[in-house]
Amino acid sequence: MKKPTSAVSTRSFNRVPASWSNDVETVLITEADLAERVKTLAQQIEKDYTGKEMVIVSLLNGTVMFLADLIRNISLPLRLDFIGVSSYGAGTESGDLVFTKELRIDVHGRDVLLVDDILDTGRTLHRVLAKLRKLKPREIRTCVLLDKPERRVESVEADYVGFKIPNQFVVGYGLDFAERYRNLPFVGVLKPEMYQDGAPH
Repeated sequence: MKKPTSAVSTRSFNRVPASWSNDVETVLITEADLAERVKTLAQQIEKDYTGKEMVIVSLLNGTVMFLADLIRNISLPLRLDFIGVSSYGAGTESGDLVFTKELRIDVHGRDVLLVDDILDTGRTLHRVLAKLRKLKPREIRTCVLLDKPERRVESVEADYVGFKIPNQFVVGYGLDFAERYRNLPFVGVLKPEMYQDGAPH
């Protein structure tokens, strides 16, 4: 069953810290809102996985900050492994999906929670879910920090969603552009001039 989602408020925008104001247009989700929502997601997941042998499979690299905060709020015993995937180069459009790291944990017969940073076109989750199903887990659920439904081209929905966001190019809290901005403590909208042709990479 799909869980409740927090909508990003557009009523007011938070001021971008001066150190990032040249690159970031606006703060879409604050550090405080991220912390609160991730804690709520963890509580929902913990309730659903109580009594199960839980394996978290996280997609590298964008999930790192989200994943760290999420599992710190889960008190259940769990196993953790990663799948490396790459679908973006230096540009903003997704390309061919390349697997850069395979699972080491055997998920056969186990309850798997697949964690990703953002669900937009759905191509990445579609491919990864197909790969995981071949390993015959008992169940797979999906958890994403951000859902950008306007971009969807594959029929994929997440079971746990942090925030639904508009079709804007976002960075921060693990999300990058050309491997920059992952360390922002908030989710912000990147200024178009930063990712258009000729922008520094």
